[in-house]
Amino acid sequence: METFNTNIFPKGEKAPSDYFFGGTAWVHLLKPNEDVLNCQIGNVTFEPGCRNNWHSHGGGQILIVTSGKGFYQEKGKPAQVLHPGDVVNIPPHVIHWHGAAPDSELTHIAINVNTQNGIVEWLEPVTDDEYNNL
Repeated sequence: METFNTNIFPKGEKAPSDYFFGGTAWVHLLKPNEDVLNCQIGNVTFEPGCRNNWHSHGGGQILIVTSGKGFYQEKGKPAQVLHPGDVVNIPPHVIHWHGAAPDSELTHIAINVNTQNGIVEWLEPVTDDEYNNL
């Protein structure tokens, strides 16, 4: 069987381990937050089992899943399973996390919008209990 690489962007730099847990994540910045468009766009790849801390975005965020399987969860709500083609619209200041399933990498494009209202506020890690009891 022939395998195809579906990632069209480089893996990028390792994400800061202060904000990612359970494995390694990589971020390739596609569009820096440096002009009047007030947005930042990154391609993010999570190893199996890797997830980011609880966090929020002052301007909101859009996730576009491009490969793998993972989860998205807002504080106080059940987790959603993510598959390629899923789009998640996250309103400003909603506390959430996202990351890979235990048995799959996850790659998504993260679009941070309205960055003049803040890019990200990092909070506590998602515990193993929270992750393992999805």
